[in-house]
Amino acid sequence: MEKIAALSAEEIAEIEAEASHYEQKQAASIEALKVVQKHRGWVSDESIKAVAELLEMSPAELDGVATFYNLIFRRPVGRNVIMLCDSVSCWIMGCDNIAAQLKGGLGIDFGQTTEDGEYTLLPVACQGACDRAPVMLVNGELETHLNEEKVRKILGSTE
Repeated sequence: MEKIAALSAEEIAEIEAEASHYEQKQAASIEALKVVQKHRGWVSDESIKAVAELLEMSPAELDGVATFYNLIFRRPVGRNVIMLCDSVSCWIMGCDNIAAQLKGGLGIDFGQTTEDGEYTLLPVACQGACDRAPVMLVNGELETHLNEEKVRKILGSTE
């Protein structure tokens, strides 16, 4: 297997396995980006170029996919990624208070990472759990019915 710049042999094998499920390689673009992110924590410009080459698409096309899909990180993130939903349902149920608690407790704003690289805090649109609002994803795990006490426990369990 020929190594494509910026991708390991393992990443290439995983991406090719994903692409094999589709008639056109480009259809595996999101899955390919997830493979890179799984291995590296985020997707660099260099990785975009390499994946695009593997999937026979332009880097601009793949970057469009990566920037549209909010679970693909285009810059380094912390070891723990907190994605707080700010949709209407979560807003009505008090996500602003949860946001203030997170920002104050972590000492960062949305889109930032703590100096120690432990946490990144991001706002996201609807997580599809409006009946359990407010909600957030912590390292991909949905946390529901948030309140100050629950947020303290969640932050304590990620340390």
